[in-house]
Amino acid sequence: MAWFKKQRKPIEPPDKQSRVPEGLWVKCPSCAQIIYNKDLAGSLSVCTKCAHHFRLSATERLRMLFDGDWQEHDSGLRSTDPLAFTDTKPYRQRLESSIEGTGFNDAVITASGRIGGKDAVVAAMEYGFIGGSMGVVVGEKITRAIERALAGNLPVVIVSCSGGARMMEGALSLMQMAKISGALARLDRARLPYVSVLTDPTTGGVTASFAMLGDVNIAEPKALIGFAGPRVIEQTIRQKLPDGFQRSEFLLEHGMLDMIVDRREMKDVIVRFLRFALARRHETPALADAVSVPEAIGQ
Repeated sequence: MAWFKKQRKPIEPPDKQSRVPEGLWVKCPSCAQIIYNKDLAGSLSVCTKCAHHFRLSATERLRMLFDGDWQEHDSGLRSTDPLAFTDTKPYRQRLESSIEGTGFNDAVITASGRIGGKDAVVAAMEYGFIGGSMGVVVGEKITRAIERALAGNLPVVIVSCSGGARMMEGALSLMQMAKISGALARLDRARLPYVSVLTDPTTGGVTASFAMLGDVNIAEPKALIGFAGPRVIEQTIRQKLPDGFQRSEFLLEHGMLDMIVDRREMKDVIVRFLRFALARRHETPALADAVSVPEAIGQ
């Protein structure tokens, strides 16, 4: 019977030098296209086949918008866990793991630099930090950024990517909605432009406050934008929601957005709007009295 037995040799591991490094390729979740990582980075993390927009970190957002170097502000601010909150694990532990995982002290980076040759202040939210949720530190940093813009007569750009108010800070997180909105009202009275960029996802208290208060509200394609999530709404009203509900295309059709812009064209659109808004600042009582923003910037 030994004649019919096949001697099995152990599988030898391949030579280490011939192995393909991990993370070299990315699979698009929309079209299943396999994309070379460097090609994806060259297209600003937009799939070259189906134009699916991958999420960007806050640092990548700043790199995309600013002409070159920028100056970060208030980077040392950290939450003090004011409520000593604990759910499945202590909030302080969540903060520590998020700081270690992202390298940021909270869910937003505020910085100043030049966009299209014009000085501007930008706040970019980081979804990797507890879902980009808005706590006391996020509210304080964005408010300080707006006040810095007021002091320097500069426009403001806020890139939202957030799950909403941070429940671990309770009512203190909800107060940030009013604080940021009040600062934006002062910016409006000074007739300085504010560009709100909504990305996937922008939900909860962020949508209910500063994300929808821009002089122009711009969204990326197919971004989830809303207050409560679709599943929660369906369970509440016990009805099936229409296709594409709470996606940026649906919101544009129903008048809640000014335009949808591909990420690869985002900076050019923002630059054109800033030139238009700053030029009209001393000419008209309000931006609303001018021609529509998409027409003015050639969209």
